[in-house]
Amino acid sequence: MIRLGSLAGYPFEGPRVLAGWTPPAKAAVYAIMYRPGPETKSQEFAVIYVDHSDDLSLERLPFGHPRASCWTKRAGDRWSIHICTYEIPGGLPSHREQVTRELVAVYKPGCNLEQFDQSWNDEWIGNYTAPTTGPLTTGRDPSETS
Repeated sequence: MIRLGSLAGYPFEGPRVLAGWTPPAKAAVYAIMYRPGPETKSQEFAVIYVDHSDDLSLERLPFGHPRASCWTKRAGDRWSIHICTYEIPGGLPSHREQVTRELVAVYKPGCNLEQFDQSWNDEWIGNYTAPTTGPLTTGRDPSETS
């Protein structure tokens, strides 16, 4: 298991070598990765592609996928490419899409054509004041209590 994402992350199964993997007929988010450093850092992976599917067996994995040539180029060869999957318990396509967007925003995988930003703009909420947003103290002198 590997955890991907912000905060505590999502528990992904794997990583497994993509070349020896048979995709199951299941809905999941999947991440393609490789080891960027020397073999001494065997637990470190770089995420190069993230997507989701209603049925992984229909994604033309391992190497019939439209972005597979990018994966091979980034990793150096087919045997260096790994995959990990996350089947969201009770998840809908919208849940998988949300997790995919978050992971793309966090890792900025080079083989994804579409990128997402993790920014937040003030105008999305706007400014507001409420009695609960004021200071916690009243400014009174504590020695003046009755």
